Amino acid sequence: MSSHAILSASSSKRWLNCPPSAKLCAEVEDTTSEYAKEGTDAHTLCEYKVKSMLGIKMQDPTDSLSYYNEEMERCANDYASYIMEVIEDAKNYCKDPLVLIEQKLDFSRFVPEGFGTGDCLIIADKKLYIIDFKYGKGVEVESEDNSQMMCYAIGALELFNSLYDIEEVCMVIYQPRIENISVSTMSVTELYSWAENTLKPIAELAYEGKGEFKAGDHCQFCKIKATCRKRAEYNMELAKYDFEEPAELTDEEISSILIKSSDLVSWVSDVKDYALNQALLGKRYPNLKLVEGRSNRKYLNEEEVATAVTNAGYDPYEKKVLGITAMTNLLGRTKFNEVLGNLIYKPQGKPTLVLESDKRPAMQINDFKEEREENNYE
Repeated sequence: MSSHAILSASSSKRWLNCPPSAKLCAEVEDTTSEYAKEGTDAHTLCEYKVKSMLGIKMQDPTDSLSYYNEEMERCANDYASYIMEVIEDAKNYCKDPLVLIEQKLDFSRFVPEGFGTGDCLIIADKKLYIIDFKYGKGVEVESEDNSQMMCYAIGALELFNSLYDIEEVCMVIYQPRIENISVSTMSVTELYSWAENTLKPIAELAYEGKGEFKAGDHCQFCKIKATCRKRAEYNMELAKYDFEEPAELTDEEISSILIKSSDLVSWVSDVKDYALNQALLGKRYPNLKLVEGRSNRKYLNEEEVATAVTNAGYDPYEKKVLGITAMTNLLGRTKFNEVLGNLIYKPQGKPTLVLESDKRPAMQINDFKEEREENNYE
């Protein structure tokens, strides 16, 4: 079995929406970002913390983690504590639930060469829990209709459904850096129906490089997103608008533009990044040239600067109260709430237009009238 599946669970959102992208992406060499390396370190620390709480011996990996810091320590501890809470809940269904950490899962009965690794599985007589740790903070991940989690669920059921009388699966995304704990539940019947009727037929198409290309938010982590023609066509549809005064556009046209605007901005950024990297390798593009960008002045040595300014009779340091995140890291979450809980408030956010699928409740215009007048929102 290959260590890099063409149809991985983590990329399933993409290939389920755009089947032929799977083979094209498989031909592109993997690259590892700093964010991915940081996430790997966080997962390693989480594994150690959970196993320690379970009484399983494992060498402390802290000294070998390149991205270890206080925030990672706190997140790993909180994650391990959460796992213990879920285990207690599982005991309502089974006195001694089975707990597996970093469990290999095989769902190849439905996806060719399909496999993955579950961060934490908790198996009871009636209920299966699958918990996935996400260290990223750029995108909030939901467990509802999450194909990666559903693939993991199928893989776990393939292993344990014949040994336990499992009726439903609880899928959890634990994303501590943005305080996101997303929980969803599906019955075993629903999961197998999805696997048989949706997952399997699309996976077979994707594995053969067949099916139709489709652009959308699933393009975010696609390896060929910068050069994909279908994505270009999808975004270039906006070019049919002249972008005159909004009053000249219909409500439907304005809605269409705004719905696609974030995808358009992301696409242009991806193309620019790709072209820049190619230019640095020597590629020449028509009507474009590579130049040195603007830069800001920097101190050669901050300590020497501070000494020089102090000797001149001035104070070289600015003093201000730490931001809430930095203050939380300094005090710890519990102490922070104890000391500053009554000194924290959250002002009303500036209004913004989002898709109807966004989970935030719609604003009542009258509730915002005074705030709008005070801040002169246009």
